Amino acid sequence: MRGAFAPPSAGAAGPLVRHAEAFCNDADAIAKLHQALASEPLSLVALFVSAGADFAATMAEAARRFAGIRTIGCTTAGELGREGYVDGRIVAVGFPAANFLSESVLIEDLDTLDAQALIADMIRTRARLTALEPDWTREFGFLLVDGLSLMEDPLAAACADALGPVPLFGGSAGDGISFEQAAVAMDGRIYRNAAVLTYFRTDCGIQVFSHDHLTPSTRRMVVTEADPKKRIVRKINAEPAAREYARILGKDPEQLDTFTFAAHPVVVRFGGRHHVRSIQRVSKESELVFFSAIEEGLVLTLADPEPMDTHLRRELEALTLNGQPPQSILACDCILRRLEAQEKQVTHQISSILSEHAVIGFSTYGEQIGGMHVNQTLTGVAFYAPDPRPGHG
Repeated sequence: MRGAFAPPSAGAAGPLVRHAEAFCNDADAIAKLHQALASEPLSLVALFVSAGADFAATMAEAARRFAGIRTIGCTTAGELGREGYVDGRIVAVGFPAANFLSESVLIEDLDTLDAQALIADMIRTRARLTALEPDWTREFGFLLVDGLSLMEDPLAAACADALGPVPLFGGSAGDGISFEQAAVAMDGRIYRNAAVLTYFRTDCGIQVFSHDHLTPSTRRMVVTEADPKKRIVRKINAEPAAREYARILGKDPEQLDTFTFAAHPVVVRFGGRHHVRSIQRVSKESELVFFSAIEEGLVLTLADPEPMDTHLRRELEALTLNGQPPQSILACDCILRRLEAQEKQVTHQISSILSEHAVIGFSTYGEQIGGMHVNQTLTGVAFYAPDPRPGHG
């Protein structure tokens, strides 16, 4: 039913994060989201907004409706809602003040990022919130960043330094599959080439995670010419990058497309682990444009995928804490995972698994975990029952 309001899921009842969603073409979408979420005091509301919406008007109305509550948000490459993969929605997540303290920092002009100022700001923020709730010992950081800024790599490193031991995850704002413009927002104002870093303190159990369904193969290649700032690889093995990548795959270079890149990503090894570096497109000059920075001399390894649905179910079922499964999960899911699911005709299966495990969030142009900017992952935070209140068992 077009324009219909999707109420919060049953799993959202209780003291954990609240979730509501609406169709982005519904003129009353924000009013309905406010009605669903604002029955109790909230610390923060995050909105993940379809590229089909008027993002500026949506976030301005959200700031007005949720007056007195911090609102943050971003444009998406698709949404994760009650039904799993959805499109054309506004997904809203409310954090009850009874269980969450939060403070958001706007980071503008990412090209001139002042890492030391960010560190000082986050030290003060952590001290302030710790003083307010010293008995709440669980912390995490959540980053929303313009996914076309090309600045996620240094930004993630700076945010991780600023947060110190606090686990950090996040996602890059998208624009469907257009790759033309993306934006983040805070308190009704829209920003490009910017990010919003939110620090949370809670009495709920939490577990920050990141996983992918890819295993490094024995097929390797070396980047011999690149422009890391623009995320362009010009040559691989001293040959034009797209042609050499296609040759190694045994494919026609003229047939390379987004589905090929989703099905045949490459990984690089950092810190004893492999991290995915996904390809966005082929340039007119037969260059490969990546979603992350790639430097000359890097060894790229082709990765072989495990069946997505099998892997996803296993990993989500493994997200237990003290023997208990999460009550809800906030996640950033790479657009290439959605495209791979579509290409392999497992979208329905993936959506069912996401829905079954109460995963909400959005599809991204990249994900952040700790100080790393990565691709083709499902990255997020799982929420568990809060600590018992004194005198309540």
